[in-house]
Amino acid sequence: MAAMGERYLKSIRLLAECMQSFERLSSDHVRQSGLTHAQFDIIATLGNTAGMAYKDLGDKTLITKGTLTGVIERLEQKGLVQRERNSSDKRSYFIRLTAQGEQMFRDVFPKVIARGSEVFAHYGDADFTALEQTLSELKKVITACAPQAMQNPQAGADTPPPTPRRN
Repeated sequence: MAAMGERYLKSIRLLAECMQSFERLSSDHVRQSGLTHAQFDIIATLGNTAGMAYKDLGDKTLITKGTLTGVIERLEQKGLVQRERNSSDKRSYFIRLTAQGEQMFRDVFPKVIARGSEVFAHYGDADFTALEQTLSELKKVITACAPQAMQNPQAGADTPPPTPRRN
């Protein structure tokens, strides 16, 4: 079991290092624009849309619900987003980019995409397919275990996660 624990930790560390490296990769353009990664995530998600309900925005970004409100408020203070009551549900808000937010999207998003494209230039369709399949399987395994952990943090402590399929 110790070998499995070491293997798991090595894999999770590698995954975390990849995410951190990716954030560093895009951070130059994001920081130069005066945005945080969370703020850029919202700008990028709202870009090329007419806006969306608060809940939909939360579902489409990598930002937790508790953090989302503060990020939206700071973007609103910067004049980049506009928040208005949802006409179909007065309890929720509809978020859209302002003209200034649209300009920020048009300025920063292409630079971040171009930088990422440079990094993955040597990847072919088969490489992307393999990467997406592996990450999708990992997400399924983690998601399948998440509800158990939320209901009873001690339950499942000795229960291994579902085994991912091997092709």
